[in-house]
Amino acid sequence: MAVMTVLIVATLYPMLYILFSSLSDGNRLISFDGILLWPQGFSLDGYKAVFSNATFLQAFKNTFFVLIVGLTVNLSLTAFGAYFLSRDGVLLGKPIMFMIVFTMFFQGGLVPFYLIVKEYGLLNSLWALILPSAVSTFNLIIMRTYFQSIPKELEESAFLDGAGHYKILFSVFIPLSMPVIAVMILYYGVGHWNSWFSAMIFLRDQELFPVQLVVRNILLENDNANMIGTSTLQHSQSVAETLKYAAIMVTTAPILLLYPFLQKYFVKGVMVGALKG
Repeated sequence: MAVMTVLIVATLYPMLYILFSSLSDGNRLISFDGILLWPQGFSLDGYKAVFSNATFLQAFKNTFFVLIVGLTVNLSLTAFGAYFLSRDGVLLGKPIMFMIVFTMFFQGGLVPFYLIVKEYGLLNSLWALILPSAVSTFNLIIMRTYFQSIPKELEESAFLDGAGHYKILFSVFIPLSMPVIAVMILYYGVGHWNSWFSAMIFLRDQELFPVQLVVRNILLENDNANMIGTSTLQHSQSVAETLKYAAIMVTTAPILLLYPFLQKYFVKGVMVGALKG
């Protein structure tokens, strides 16, 4: 119990520190030195600066576009690939699976990856954040393993009733695979939501930046001057101090709120993939 208590505190305190800092008065927070156990004063200036800024709102729109369209592409292609690879007697199934698994261990590197994206005309486009990462090998293997665990009798019965592969996939496999689909949504969704490196490499227009890249610029490059619509230097510094913590909370909260709803499916889906793999 003591060890678990220490682990819980070590895990929760960084998030509580960010939460308390985001709700603090900026001037008091700047002058505070020590362990932060509660907000220093109370102010929502950081959150107001986040939600009233056009750059941040546009970044949220870009992120939601990548998230929704990306998840649709990810789930569709992963389901098709997993269904194909999970069938018995597939022509060249083993060589194809070998080539897919090979990409998990050996990659061409960043420069060839950039050149491929450039040749396909995806530079400075949100599609550069979607298409190159359309299928994850790890996720494909998890879904394939789950599909292999579905009883063959269900598939044979559907074939006898005249169903084709598309009908079987969408009417039999997908409804029975909600745990692994929840895992895919969480893995792919968190990947899209937290992605910033690909955007930094492929995007030049700031109006296309996702929210994590904007937050990264605020934290590492201190690029918060255009986020603050204040007149006095002192108030600007005060808001800037709480702005970065508010930005972190705003971008982290959606994932924290989503996980409890997917947790029971997530555990079941991962366990099936691990045991059957």
